[in-house]
Amino acid sequence: MKVAIAGRANVGKSTLFNRLAGKRLAIVNDTPGVTRDRRETEARLDDLTFTLTDTAGFEGADTSTLEGRMWAQMGRALDEADVYLFVVDARAGVTPLDQELAADVRRRGKPVVLIANKAEGRGADLLSLEAYSLGLGDPIAFSAEHGEGLGDLHEALKEAFKAATPPRDDDEDDEDEEAGADGRPISIAIVGRPNVGKSTLLNQVIGEERMLTGPEAGLTRDSITVEFSARGKRFKLVDTAGLRRRSRVVEALERASTADTIRALKYAEAVVVVMDATQPFEKQDLQILDLVVREGRAVVVALNKWDLVTEPDATIRAAREAATRLVPQAAGIRVMPVSALSGRGIDRLIDTVSEAVTMWSARISTGKLNRWLEAALTRHPPPAVSGRRIKIRYVTQAKSRPPTFVAFCSRPDALPAAYQRYLINTLREQFDLPGVPIRLLLRKGDNPYA
Repeated sequence: MKVAIAGRANVGKSTLFNRLAGKRLAIVNDTPGVTRDRRETEARLDDLTFTLTDTAGFEGADTSTLEGRMWAQMGRALDEADVYLFVVDARAGVTPLDQELAADVRRRGKPVVLIANKAEGRGADLLSLEAYSLGLGDPIAFSAEHGEGLGDLHEALKEAFKAATPPRDDDEDDEDEEAGADGRPISIAIVGRPNVGKSTLLNQVIGEERMLTGPEAGLTRDSITVEFSARGKRFKLVDTAGLRRRSRVVEALERASTADTIRALKYAEAVVVVMDATQPFEKQDLQILDLVVREGRAVVVALNKWDLVTEPDATIRAAREAATRLVPQAAGIRVMPVSALSGRGIDRLIDTVSEAVTMWSARISTGKLNRWLEAALTRHPPPAVSGRRIKIRYVTQAKSRPPTFVAFCSRPDALPAAYQRYLINTLREQFDLPGVPIRLLLRKGDNPYA
């Protein structure tokens, strides 16, 4: 069952979404219109489980404006939902925008639960009385911030679910078959500077206008997750807010968006760093790449707006050379030219991300590792520090995702960083792990002659 939260801006829809989700997913701020893209999650209220959708606030603007495009996104969410949670601000009372949106909801003919939010404390019932004028049934005096009224909401939702048209069986069967066949989806975060085309890229990948796009920079605020299937695999794409230089992030709302982006990056398996093909590898791009590599994620660079490049061969060659030179800690990062508007290069990008995740998850046997170590030590022995040569006796893989190796040596603290880089680079070359962050941990091995 799908439940969509509807209402004008700043009535507490995202706070209600977080309350029913049981965790802080949507960004909450006093600024009206914080939510722009619709966000979905699995929610539970006592014995009821359902898919909950948070939507942008209704502003009643022309479709050519940003607010109008936000309303179009909200309309798509209402089309897909089975039940509506219509939220009004009990303190502010019913406004003309509430009445306009309520009329649209009534025309859709689906079950509606009317919530008079911000009605905490004494006089809650009196605050909610005005909501009767919307013609959507009995309002529930509710406080999303404090959790008051959850029992009444549970009873109202139970009745609404009974009245709602059940989802089609064939859709449910298709979803179950898809989920069972492919297992857990691969989580991919799309990150980059503002206005490089991250949301347009996600829309092109999934083949629908799921994310709000436009010429305005910084449209995306929440990290929005969308699942899709391709090449017989399931993916979970996470669109994120653009990351600016820390010195420019001054507003509390943008700080929250930045924190949400970094959290999405930490939980992803692979990260697509989107850059403007006409201005690639700027300082902020390199800082984002460094952050991704330090987090140990599989990474692919997507050079977007490729249709604007006048010399494609020279540009892609220069970009790949720049990636090798400027990001040596993950040498061999795949750089893919794409156009989010036309769809050029999207299929190759998805294939490349899948390959990067496979390499990121690689396991190498201890026997192969120690044969590689013997050859590496023969070709370039460890240096002598303070007149004593360092002996590396043994290496093994501790874990994957990212590949992490442990080398046992006589003096781990004295092994120079340059020699550690030599070991990592030869290991990357030997086992074909381009662009994958590799971690090498040094441990003091036991002396067998002691």
